[in-house]
Amino acid sequence: MSPSLLRAGSAVVLAFVALTAPIAPVAHADEVPPVTVTVNARAALATVPETGIGVNHAIWDTALGSDQTADLLKAAGVKLLRYPGGSYSDIYHWATHTAPGGYVAPNTDFDTFMSGVRRTGAQPMVTANYGTGTAEEAAGWVREANVVKGYGVKLWEIGNENYGNGHYGTAWEADDHADKSPAEYARQVVAYADAMKAVDPTIKIGAVLTTPANWPDALVGEGDAGSWNKVVLAGAGSKIDFVILHWYPGALDRTGHVADLIQLTRRQIAAYAGPGSERIGIAMTEFNTGSSSNGTNTQPGALAAADSYATLLANGVFTVDWWNTRNGIGAVKEVEGHTDYGDFGLLSSGSCTSDGSVCEPALNTPFAPYYALQMTSRFARPGDQFVKAASDQPAVAAHAARRPNGDLAVMLINTSSATSYPVTLGYAGFSPAAGAPTVLTHTNGATEITSTTAGSATAQTLPPLSLTTIILRPSGTQTGLPAAPGQPSATDVTDTAATISWPASPGQASLKYEVHRQVGTNTEQLGETTGTSFTVHNLRQGTGYTVNVIARDGAGRTSWASPPLTFTTGTPASSSCTVKLTDQTDWGSGYVGSIEVTNNGAPLSGWTLDFAWPRPWQSLGSGWGATWTENGSKVKVVNDPASPTLATGATATVGYVGNYSGPNVLPAVFTLNGITCTTTG
Repeated sequence: MSPSLLRAGSAVVLAFVALTAPIAPVAHADEVPPVTVTVNARAALATVPETGIGVNHAIWDTALGSDQTADLLKAAGVKLLRYPGGSYSDIYHWATHTAPGGYVAPNTDFDTFMSGVRRTGAQPMVTANYGTGTAEEAAGWVREANVVKGYGVKLWEIGNENYGNGHYGTAWEADDHADKSPAEYARQVVAYADAMKAVDPTIKIGAVLTTPANWPDALVGEGDAGSWNKVVLAGAGSKIDFVILHWYPGALDRTGHVADLIQLTRRQIAAYAGPGSERIGIAMTEFNTGSSSNGTNTQPGALAAADSYATLLANGVFTVDWWNTRNGIGAVKEVEGHTDYGDFGLLSSGSCTSDGSVCEPALNTPFAPYYALQMTSRFARPGDQFVKAASDQPAVAAHAARRPNGDLAVMLINTSSATSYPVTLGYAGFSPAAGAPTVLTHTNGATEITSTTAGSATAQTLPPLSLTTIILRPSGTQTGLPAAPGQPSATDVTDTAATISWPASPGQASLKYEVHRQVGTNTEQLGETTGTSFTVHNLRQGTGYTVNVIARDGAGRTSWASPPLTFTTGTPASSSCTVKLTDQTDWGSGYVGSIEVTNNGAPLSGWTLDFAWPRPWQSLGSGWGATWTENGSKVKVVNDPASPTLATGATATVGYVGNYSGPNVLPAVFTLNGITCTTTG
């Protein structure tokens, strides 16, 4: 979105009222109970990708091509740079280095950008002009980049936020196509992909999707066969290599939405993109906490940034790209004792308010989120494997990553303004060496990350508003361990069972394989086998499971955990009742649901349907066709007194308005008079 020159990438304009509270006295560690942090190295998540830490560049940024910019980004661990900048992508013509209707700064052309990419040590991601460009123009850019210049640009997006072209009633993205539907975008993505890959078959093509629970996700435009994502994936799924999400949560406490946000996107890809859709990756090519009320470039925003980067990458996103390298001054306020300039950039642009009364610090001065990216890159390096970590204190977030040499890194985020928390750490599947570990720390207002040797593997103290990374050595030798099994898969998934299969660990025979289920930060061993598949029984209906496989040799030495597998059980294949839930109309924060209840058993003289909301941000707005009651997450639907009977083979239809403020995972398990029904799509 382009609400202003200096915010070319945002999809939603967010307005906030600044609430500034006095700074409370710091509560010292000996005055508060310790926080318990649990790390489980057996509960593996995604592997850290090479391109994980990304940042956006924009052609209206006069300092885009400077060596100082590249050196600062390199020092922050940035591994991907996106160009030419948000909504400008859909008005930018690379061959002439022009953007009609927008400002193009000197020294921001493609060659200058690529020079900075190489100096940074990053990979480029280029957004081809969909809005006012053509497939032929994009193919010409691929030829210039990879054939003529030999830049080897592998990642190419087709357009920016093209759902913002007016098709859903709001327009910020340029789009000269007469047909602005998702079907036309899908057709053009196919044309772009064919033309661009004809020049260089090795490139990867990305298509724009809407982000779950963010406008206009789930809306169905006039004449469309479904939502933007459904139509785009169905029409272009066979031609793309990754999908593109943008996320401006507008608050600092939204990481709890990430797992569902990514899982719902994967479900859409699997449902609509056709055979082989598992190859399609997910890129978060614009991200910012977007919280003007809580501070964008001061420490609260930095803490949220580190938490979000780690959470998104642990859930398998292959790049998270901060909006923006430099952005410009916005609403100025005091946040946690420091001036917040309302700037969405990592680095200062040195700009001033319109009346000149307040100016940012000197050009390229790092803001607090810069240090968040730097800390994240030092905590989780490419090739490391995220593992489960959690805290029992809501003000403290925990992340962990295991390194190929056997080290373990733990990042702890204290969001409290006033409390210095003592932390007790416990480990499963990892034994830390004795002695004080290396501790990296960034505190409120600090202009660098400090490194010390302090505390122990099991006890640390977190200053208020701080980022802390602890780097631990293992107690034993790491040589001779079995190699980790490959990516597991699930087949024959029913309501109570699933068969898990995996590629064997390379290089060793006579291994046993343990299958572990993740339960919070704990793991539960479901079984073991000398083969490469295992059928798990006694599973709960309509429940999501995440499992890892670990290899164990005859000496009892164990491998790293395999990559995670997530699957969801269904409901009984046959039952005395069948339920069909349909999301009939959705507006991004609520929907009209229709439930059809069919009685497959004996006639009922009265009936009660029970279900529960899967997530705490869901609730009942209203209901009709029966008597609806809600108690916490539980919903009860009782037959209308005027129509108490439900004959054999008869269907009762009821409806409701469901409200949500996060990814909308629909209820999947229903019981009729206490009997679990078969749920159909």
